[in-house]
Amino acid sequence: MVFRVLGAWIGAFYYRLSLGSFKSRLFVYLDMLRLALLTLLCLWLTTASALNLDSLWSVWNDKSQPDTSRLRAIHKIAWDGYLFSQPDSAFYFAQKEYKLAKEKNLSKHMANALNIQGVSLEIRGNYYQALEFYKSCLRINQDIGDKDGVARSFGSLAGIYQQQGDFPKAIDYHTRCLRRFEETGDKQTMCIVLNNIGTLYKQQGEVFKALGYYKRCLKIDEELNDQKSMAYTLNNIGVIHLNQGDNQNAMKNFTQALKIYKHFGNKINMASTLNKMGVVYNLEEDFSLAKEHFEKSLTINEELGNKDEMAYALINIGEIYKEEGKTSLAIQYISRALKLAKEIGNVKQIKGASEDLYKIYKLTGQYQKAMEMHELTIEMHEKIINEENTKAIVEQEYKYEYEKKAVADSIRNAEAAKVTKAQLDAQIAENARQQQQAYFLYAGLALTLLFGGIVFNRFTLIRKQKKVIEEQKQKLEEQKQAVTDSIRYAKNIQQALLPTIDDLKEVLPDGFVLFQPKDIVSGDFYWMQHHKDQVYLAVCDCTGHGVPGAFMSMIGSALLDEVVVEKGLTQPNEIFNEVRKSLINALKQTDDTQKDGMDAVLIAWDKQSTLQVAAAYNPMLIIRNGEIIEIKPDKQPVGFQLEEQKDFTHHKLKLEKKDTIYLFSDGYPDQFGGPKGRKFMIKRFKQLLLSIQDKTMNEQKTILETTMAEWKGDTEQVDDILVMGVRF
Repeated sequence: MVFRVLGAWIGAFYYRLSLGSFKSRLFVYLDMLRLALLTLLCLWLTTASALNLDSLWSVWNDKSQPDTSRLRAIHKIAWDGYLFSQPDSAFYFAQKEYKLAKEKNLSKHMANALNIQGVSLEIRGNYYQALEFYKSCLRINQDIGDKDGVARSFGSLAGIYQQQGDFPKAIDYHTRCLRRFEETGDKQTMCIVLNNIGTLYKQQGEVFKALGYYKRCLKIDEELNDQKSMAYTLNNIGVIHLNQGDNQNAMKNFTQALKIYKHFGNKINMASTLNKMGVVYNLEEDFSLAKEHFEKSLTINEELGNKDEMAYALINIGEIYKEEGKTSLAIQYISRALKLAKEIGNVKQIKGASEDLYKIYKLTGQYQKAMEMHELTIEMHEKIINEENTKAIVEQEYKYEYEKKAVADSIRNAEAAKVTKAQLDAQIAENARQQQQAYFLYAGLALTLLFGGIVFNRFTLIRKQKKVIEEQKQKLEEQKQAVTDSIRYAKNIQQALLPTIDDLKEVLPDGFVLFQPKDIVSGDFYWMQHHKDQVYLAVCDCTGHGVPGAFMSMIGSALLDEVVVEKGLTQPNEIFNEVRKSLINALKQTDDTQKDGMDAVLIAWDKQSTLQVAAAYNPMLIIRNGEIIEIKPDKQPVGFQLEEQKDFTHHKLKLEKKDTIYLFSDGYPDQFGGPKGRKFMIKRFKQLLLSIQDKTMNEQKTILETTMAEWKGDTEQVDDILVMGVRF
């Protein structure tokens, strides 16, 4: 358990290295590794095969168990079971841990839960939010006097500050950590901090000093015979070889590290190492293998939701396209990387991406955009490397060495003075005893009077505060009721825009609609229109839920009516194209900060049983003769996106008798629940639909409702739920 609450100390760091000719010039991004997060993953993460999640779930769900046992179980489920594979799920379970710990006033478990939430956010690249959770964790550890916990929190904060380019704070917190664990002789944790400090120096270009820290760590690895840590340290040394142009030794180190990461299923470090191997192949001008490794890294990081490393891989792929003369693809990939880097506040990647885009825009004659990127590059460069940061790091090193020497001198001086002190103590003791008796008598009388006055004053103050609080509470309740009443009225308006049951039965005699909003109003909606001998049916999931989602649903419904009835478009994909255009114009969407839109499925059929389909992110399912036919969606919303907007795909097929069609949003498959608190998932949803094909549509609706209620149990509904079924 010593390392379980360490957290992910540091995210990935990158800096750019200019390396001679790549037919014209090759720019390569070298990542500074995911430091403590990856170290923890390498060193102490228990493999999935060693976990017994079922027994842990049994402990957590057994409320007769001691609170501390239940909290340890849910903590292990979150950390070992989900954190490094499904970090969003780990965050959810850590919330449960924090809630129970707070109810039972168990501060240490509260700190553990906050740490997991910080790690989850850091893995997903949300560094600003992670920083707040780590600060909260630090405050609790300080309040309860947990020195080791405080030291680990220092490490977590150091990692975030390093990621954000605040090197003085990063080295300060790392130094505090190292000092603490050197005192206790904790060699494993010392190794982590030594790696982190080495990486800081490497980022400042002081590679020989960095190598010294890495070699200290490698020596500890050898003493402890720790293969996982050794792989991590060798990986760091491999980066230094790469910086120095020794590609052969760099590849040797990376290959050994990748083998270990694969053995232990360490996907995060696999992705990072694949990226670095891609860099080596790029330098050797083997562009095919380079792109292959970058794309493998990108795929893993997309699966993990790791925005930091996703941006790195996107930049590298964009670099290759730039060198191949495919400038439009290069802009597409690097722009996406720049967007991710801005979201997570990674100044290194912002600098790298903006510098690339500046050169491409300049090359293609887009001078205004080139100037914008050039200014951004300069701004980031000044923020990353400046004299103050370099000076602060050096000062911290000298300060640390000086303090170590001062402690040693103090110990020697104390030994020399030990005899003299013993002689003085005997002489002073008698005088002190007599003085203390008098002091205690006077102090006791004074404290009695003072305490009485404080108690009376406190009683009066509390009575006044209680009255003010009651008045404020009453006012808040009145305001809350007024807001709730307004939202309930908005629900009536939203329901009036939805097709009525009679409208649906008129054109869909054999069908059902399962609609369960998360809040009073919903961001999901269903839409129907009968126009020009065709019936149109749509299920849409707007950005957000609650009141914001409801506003979007009203806009979406109105635009669908306008495009079909007034503009006369009949083909679903063309309808989506036009609705997207109208939505962007209506909301004045011009950049990636405005992401309002819809994930939707739209179908249309005529009397000849010809079915036309368009799908945006959400699929459509047809069950025919006991088999599922899935209409795959386009990976784009009906709304604004930074990437190139393509026409939606037109799907056309012939309906057969007894075909059953299902349209749905992601609320049903994404709901958490069941005995293990997991998502329902699309696979289980499909199996459920197949199993109820012998039932009437009304019976199917009842089964879907009952199944979801049992699955959800006491778990909070996470999103709006909408499922529509039609049998032909």
